[in-house]
Formats: sequence, C-alpha cells, structure tokens
Amino acid sequence: MLDIALDEARAGLAEGGIPIGAALFTADGVLLGRGHNRRVQQGDPSLHAEVDAFRAAGRQRDYRSTVMVTTLSPCWYCSGLVRQFNIGAVLVGECRTFSGGHEWLAENGVTVTVLDDGRCAAMMSAFIAEHPDLWHEDIGLAP
Repeated sequence: MLDIALDEARAGLAEGGIPIGAALFTADGVLLGRGHNRRVQQGDPSLHAEVDAFRAAGRQRDYRSTVMVTTLSPCWYCSGLVRQFNIGAVLVGECRTFSGGHEWLAENGVTVTVLDDGRCAAMMSAFIAEHPDLWHEDIGLAP
C-alpha cells in the first residue's frame, strides 16, 4: 500500500510540487483513491495529499473500515479529515522530517502505524534541503 503513496509522492515531485503522496484503501487492501499534494500545481492551499486521495475515493457510506496511507505524518488539517470522517486507520511512511498529528489520532482511537520508511524520509529530506521556502509555506511557517 505504501508503494502507491510513494508513486504519488514521486509524481508530485516530478510536477514541481511537494513530494507527499497518499492513498485510501478498504481494510482488505482494495484501493479506493490515490493522490498527492497539489498545492503548488493547482494554486490551492487545501489540496494536500490526503485530501486528494480522499476526494478521488468518492463518497463512501462508512469510512471506519478504511485505511489512509500517507508518505508523511499527516498535518493537523489532514488529521482533522481523518477524525471528521472517522477513518479507522492511518499508515504513515515516516515522521522524521515532520511529526504532524499522528499521535493525536492514536490518542483518539485511530489505529496508527508508523513505518519509518527510509525512502519516504530521504525524499522529504532532499526536498526540504532544496526547497526550504516552499516547504515552510506548505507547513504554515512561511514568514
């Protein structure tokens, strides 16, 4: 499942955007939707990877049995999406470069698994080093 999110992150990077990818799956691994951070490409500050994957999945009757897979710990905005729609599990590629709301999600009943995947961490570390201004804008730290 993480490989799909990683492919999305790579696609975002190739488009000149921020390399964060996500995918929403059923509990038994059926892909519902996939996406990547498109804030730069679309000029839309709300178009984070998890939001893109969620939108691509379309309307579901119940999200409790779904799994959101993301290459990076979800920010507060995306963590709110998980809680708002009662997504039952989140699989995080890495949280070395950014530790978002995954601990808060776990404290509130979401099953959270942090993989600490080196591929995810290396891609984000390189991006942050090469584009610090864009990264700080993305996480809300721009001056």
